[in-house]
Amino acid sequence: MRAFVDCRYVRVGRHDGISRYTAGLVAELARLVPVELLVSDERQRAHLPDLPWHLISAPTSWREPFVARQVRRLRPDVVFSPMQTMGSWGRDYGLVLTLHDLIYYRNPTPPRDLPAPVRALWRAFHLAWWPQRLLLNRADHVVTVSRTTQDLIARHRLTRRPVTVVTNAADPVPPGEATRRELPTGALVYMGSFMPYKNVETLVRAAALLPGHELHLMSPLPAAARERLGALAGAGGLVFHDGASDAEYRRVLRGATALLSASRDEGFGIPLVEAMALGTPVVVSDIPVFREVGGDAGTYVAADDPEGFARAVRELDDPVEWDRRSAASRLQAARFDWGTSAGVLAELLTRVAGERRRSASRA
Repeated sequence: MRAFVDCRYVRVGRHDGISRYTAGLVAELARLVPVELLVSDERQRAHLPDLPWHLISAPTSWREPFVARQVRRLRPDVVFSPMQTMGSWGRDYGLVLTLHDLIYYRNPTPPRDLPAPVRALWRAFHLAWWPQRLLLNRADHVVTVSRTTQDLIARHRLTRRPVTVVTNAADPVPPGEATRRELPTGALVYMGSFMPYKNVETLVRAAALLPGHELHLMSPLPAAARERLGALAGAGGLVFHDGASDAEYRRVLRGATALLSASRDEGFGIPLVEAMALGTPVVVSDIPVFREVGGDAGTYVAADDPEGFARAVRELDDPVEWDRRSAASRLQAARFDWGTSAGVLAELLTRVAGERRRSASRA
């Protein structure tokens, strides 16, 4: 079987989101089945294992609807894409597409780092369900990252194809760091973007109610947003990291009281697993996918309740409670790892490739 993975969403430079999902799966998938990579920029290989690779057009190119013409010349048996937008017209191979979430149907603001024409198309795409159905139904199988999103796909009847959950996971903790803790610093950590649905303002208001704690905002943000959040915090302590390295992020997490998120919508929640793997409890908004990821280890608060977030953090100031939740967090995080996810994906790709071959033989 020749299994190809679409790695064109791996970020050049900062490595996050779908980029990490792709790289995490590829590294473990290659241990189970022969894998070849599709890239659109040779620099993407810096985040990927040393495997056979092929250069094709970028996913934002006008050629994307017809990219299957490039791919079919490589003669794959099956292709896995970590996005649902990979072009499929003219393909003669098995295709597995991924739909991570339905966030942008409820929160239509597109990511700011996309080119203006792509943002316009993105917004138009999410004005109705039928474009999504058209894309997903052109695949042989659909993957998503959580049972929550799987249920939403079924509820909105987005595809006639089978849907399999291949969960996200956190990158492995470097040796020696998994069990190491630093002295508590009173730090509270937020890792994520500052899109409106992320609802970071609630966390900032909570920080203003928590003397002795500082809210560390790990991701980069514009100067105007920094001033606005600083004014909202008042005397509350905010620490702006403007894009922390992985090592700095882990260092702050290891000494933190908790990781916080007041997001109103997510497809998974990788920062929860990253924090729990280091034994850092999570205090997060009460949304279904956070319940799925955090399990009994998490504390759940209404998304727009800064007082509730502050109360939950104060409970963790009790060392006995913190230790209990820290131990529960490590156990919960162990449920998510790239090896398990890659095993599910390997079985799926093998099945799709086999079904494709049998269909071709009958034809």
